[in-house]
Amino acid sequence: MLRAWFAIPFWQRVLGAFVLGMLIGAVAPEVGVSLKPLGDLFIRAIKMLVAPLIFCAIVSAITDLNDGQKLGRLGAKTIGMFMLTAVIASAIGLTLATLIDMSPATTLTATEQAEKQIPSVSQVLLNFVPDNPFAALTEGNVLQIVVFAAVVGIAIQRLNTKAEPLRKTIKAGAEVMYEITRMVLQLTPIGVLGLMSWVIGEYGFSSLLPLAKFVGVIYLAAAIQIIFVYGSFVRFFGKLSPRDFFKSVFDAQVVAFTTCSSFGSLPAAHRAVTERLKVSKDYASFVLPLGATINMDGCGGIYPAVAAIFIANLYGIPLEAFDYVLIMMTATLASVGTAGVPGTALVMLTVTLNVVGLPLEGIAFIAAIDRIIDMVRTLTNVTGDMMVARVVAKSENLLVEDELVEEKA
Repeated sequence: MLRAWFAIPFWQRVLGAFVLGMLIGAVAPEVGVSLKPLGDLFIRAIKMLVAPLIFCAIVSAITDLNDGQKLGRLGAKTIGMFMLTAVIASAIGLTLATLIDMSPATTLTATEQAEKQIPSVSQVLLNFVPDNPFAALTEGNVLQIVVFAAVVGIAIQRLNTKAEPLRKTIKAGAEVMYEITRMVLQLTPIGVLGLMSWVIGEYGFSSLLPLAKFVGVIYLAAAIQIIFVYGSFVRFFGKLSPRDFFKSVFDAQVVAFTTCSSFGSLPAAHRAVTERLKVSKDYASFVLPLGATINMDGCGGIYPAVAAIFIANLYGIPLEAFDYVLIMMTATLASVGTAGVPGTALVMLTVTLNVVGLPLEGIAFIAAIDRIIDMVRTLTNVTGDMMVARVVAKSENLLVEDELVEEKA
């Protein structure tokens, strides 16, 4: 029985649980409401992951820059490009989500919502640095965890061989957390079943109508990011026409769109970057794996920005101007800790929701359609990796040939 269950593709299991939950909530509302603890269990399991996953992933990503690769200007320029495009992606997501009304006919009531407090500017700056990093990990203070992890990663990098045992330990810890994340994500169908049966039993089908707009906003934001943002960088800094660029990377884009995995797309992306975009193999071997780890314009830029506003609209929670700043900041920082495997964007979304005090149970609404969104998220991520490879390689004279070799028709 279990073998047959796991033989079904994960996204189909989640979608099936979504449909079954709706049917239970519609046919037997009382039963649907009683299944809510299953959803609460799923939310608790996700909360369990956030702090150790972010810490280990960010430290590991920073120390990976020391694995026989150039640091200094090349590394700084590459990471700077990743962060810049993530900020732009977040801004595009926030803008579209604000302009396009995704509000439901009837707002929901959150069973658990963090109390929001608007701090002063000085307090915001002070809140970045933990006075007790262990307390920050225990309390799940995401921004402080990110800062502490970055400091630890830089210190390990500076100490080099002296800190090698710690680097290996944290690297192994990151792999353990990725595996635990995969295990917890297997609970997604159960969590979706419990939360959707409760939502439909409590509020009815009208609460689901905004989902179509949500998907549309995500795809529109991704199209703007890929065509206009990446196309402009390639034209003005990579000295390559966007048409030639997209023609060269099309195969890798198809792999990314269908597999929903940045890491799974690495072979196709490496081939496109080295053979068609003429980036040196040494730099391509550095920038693409790094990009698959920390360059998540789709997962950590567009997606959490749009999803946060969608969930705020869903529950009728007003957002202040400062909340939008926090969403952009945390969406960008979350991209650093998002692993390039399918599904973890849902986990990293909790980072953004926690910071602005939005209910995590809203994740259930978008979990069932996550596969549809994940396709364009990964397409955006991988295209961004290849764009950065071309742009930085051009600026650092790391192109094997200065001009793209035209393929014969």
